[in-house]
Amino acid sequence: MLKVLRPAITRIMSPLGRALARLGVSPDVITTIGTLGVVASALICYPRGWLFPGTVAITVFVFADMLDGVLARMTGKGSAWGAFLDSTLDRLSDSAIFSGLILYFVLEKEPEILLAGVALFCLVAGALVSYAKARAEGLGMTANVGLAERGERLVVVLVAAGLSGLGVPYVLAIGLWLLAAASLITVVQRMVHVYRQAVVR
Repeated sequence: MLKVLRPAITRIMSPLGRALARLGVSPDVITTIGTLGVVASALICYPRGWLFPGTVAITVFVFADMLDGVLARMTGKGSAWGAFLDSTLDRLSDSAIFSGLILYFVLEKEPEILLAGVALFCLVAGALVSYAKARAEGLGMTANVGLAERGERLVVVLVAAGLSGLGVPYVLAIGLWLLAAASLITVVQRMVHVYRQAVVR
């Protein structure tokens, strides 16, 4: 769903992309810096309960995930390796965000084990969503369907965590439960979609 916003985001980031291109910065460098920033922000801030500052920092670095694509198109340096690196490091970023939240729930004065479990489910289900698409494409099929792709999952968890950090009650719990349900539905949608391509012809 958020793919419709990509052209607008590209236009916004184009000036920065051109500046980086003139400096000779590689898209792979931007990808790596963005991932390291997300991982550090999530694993340092979230376990300490710094939900709002952590979310702001993560959001800034997440935009690097879009900037590397803009830079690759401008410089003509897009490659199979770059696409592989980007997708692989996306999984690392996602894992860090949910791991940081799991640690936050576990390390509270009154640990919230249930929400830690929900966050863990979101992490696993999100990985399955991405794997289902990658595996389908590896078999010559498609799995570009689903309620909650990576962009939607990031928006939900970051908005919920940020608002929780500002003191909005219950928003993080609600966000995680909704995300868990949406991720599960998306896994099922992709499995059904691939099944229809592979078996029902």
